[in-house]
This record gives sequence, C-alpha cells and structure tokens, in this order.
Amino acid sequence: MTTMAVMPRATDDWTVDDLTQLPEDDGLRYELIDGTLIVSPAPNFTHQRVARRLTLLLEEACPPHLEVFFAPLDWQPDRRNSLEPDLLVVAKDDLGDGPITAPLRLAVEVLSPSSRLRDTKLKYAKYAEGGVASYWIVDPAEPSLVAYDLHDGQYVEVARGASHDAVTLNRPYPVTVTPSSLVSH
Repeated sequence: MTTMAVMPRATDDWTVDDLTQLPEDDGLRYELIDGTLIVSPAPNFTHQRVARRLTLLLEEACPPHLEVFFAPLDWQPDRRNSLEPDLLVVAKDDLGDGPITAPLRLAVEVLSPSSRLRDTKLKYAKYAEGGVASYWIVDPAEPSLVAYDLHDGQYVEVARGASHDAVTLNRPYPVTVTPSSLVSH
C-alpha cells in the first residue's frame, strides 16, 4: 500500500515555495491558481496520445529560437500561481535552471472530463493575465481545437476547427493541425 505524505497547513494560501515540499513521483499534477492548490490525476491514454502527436507537430515546425516542452513543467508568473500546461512553447532566452517565469509564447491544454472547467475558464484567465501570447484548447472528445491570441491583454479567437478541418495557425509560428489526426488510433 502506498501512502502519500500530506503537508500540514496553517493556511490555504499556497505559494510556489510550498510546491517544493510535495512529492514529485506520485503520478499527480500539482498546480497553484491564486494560491489555491489544484491536484489532478495522471492523464489517460487518449490525453497522452493527443499531447504526444501535437508535440511532434509543434517540434517539426519549431524555429531555432523557441523550444517545445510538455508537462510536467512549471510556469510560474508570480508567487501564487504555478501552472503546468500540457504543452508549451517558450523562447530559449527565457529558460534558466528553475521554473519558467517569463510569458509563454504558447500554452496548450488538452481537455479531460476533470479539467474542462479549469482549462476553459481559470487557466484561460490566468494565461491571459500572465501575458501568454497564444492559448490553444484541444478537445479529444469532439475532436476539436480552438486557438486564441492575446491582443491588448485579452484573448481573441483566431481559429477553430473540428474533426477533419485543417486548422492553420500562425502564432507562435506557422503550423497546421487536423484535430481528428490527433485522436485516431
């Protein structure tokens, strides 16, 4: 039987420093949104298939000054927020030894039943607030993709596609995504 250590808390207001005391190898994803700890289970195989295929598409088109990463990798825009997008694109100049703190060029979330509301509302707002240039939401259940670009601090929908639609996106760099190809067996 596996037991998980629980960190005693005198407050519910978590900071990024508290995350260093949580286990790294328990299969759970730990994120902070406005000081509230969010714990998510490991993703299912469909989620992982979509994330892997999208990573390969993004890698193939990625220019040399940018780099593609996948979760778990923390983006910490401030001390009370630590998010782990399923995929992210960051400027190589913004990489250091610790978590990424500079605005991302792209954050991608692959929806799952347990993350749908968080990804479409909470993370959507936090990514915009943190200056993330582009945000894509991929829904394996439909399959579909909705892409947003940040303009004057607000996200504007720039593309939407479902099933066999070829969705061509220009930010952070040109790439074409066909949602059905991300989920097919």
